[in-house]
Amino acid sequence: MNFKDFSKKIEALKSKELGGLEAQFKMAPKLRLQYDKDKIAANKPRKAAVLVLFYPNKENETCFLLTQRASYKGTHSAQISFPGGKLEKSDKNLEQTALRETQEEVGVLPSSVEIIRELTDVYIPPSNFLATPFLGFVAQRPNFILNHEVAVEIEVLLSDLLDDESVTTVTLDTSYMKKIEVPCFKMNDYIVWGATGMMLSEIKELLK
Repeated sequence: MNFKDFSKKIEALKSKELGGLEAQFKMAPKLRLQYDKDKIAANKPRKAAVLVLFYPNKENETCFLLTQRASYKGTHSAQISFPGGKLEKSDKNLEQTALRETQEEVGVLPSSVEIIRELTDVYIPPSNFLATPFLGFVAQRPNFILNHEVAVEIEVLLSDLLDDESVTTVTLDTSYMKKIEVPCFKMNDYIVWGATGMMLSEIKELLK
């Protein structure tokens, strides 16, 4: 999708009804389906936020940024995600969390980002986080500067997300599950599943 065409959709995106859990659950692992609102609330999850950042590439095609986490001894080692992290006491709100974390992880200045809207929260059972995604955009492709938390920046064409051919299933081993079949997006030869896949599912419905 040309970025000019994407820009024309932004105003409508601000008020369009979200697909919510119904859209997210199309790409949810079975583990996530076990948790309803009461069970999530009982777990008292920590709050976090991520930024879904849209921008034009050199050909003026609309892209968004994913990152591959650095390898570490933890639940989400080397997984694909959006820039983001946990709410800090210094943050005024979750939107500020998303912008601050994006600056820390990939070097995008908060002042350059225009937030479009907040999306539906996603509960992440393995780490007990409730993550709030925010859609935002910048007018030009940023010069991404990665910190130690990020191994790779992944530039994905929006058209690839909207292409139904990108949806598939894979069998994975993780630190907390063995040989589990999960729905996923395959984009740029990366497997995107779990919370990030659920967020992308809602974004895909919103933009179609």
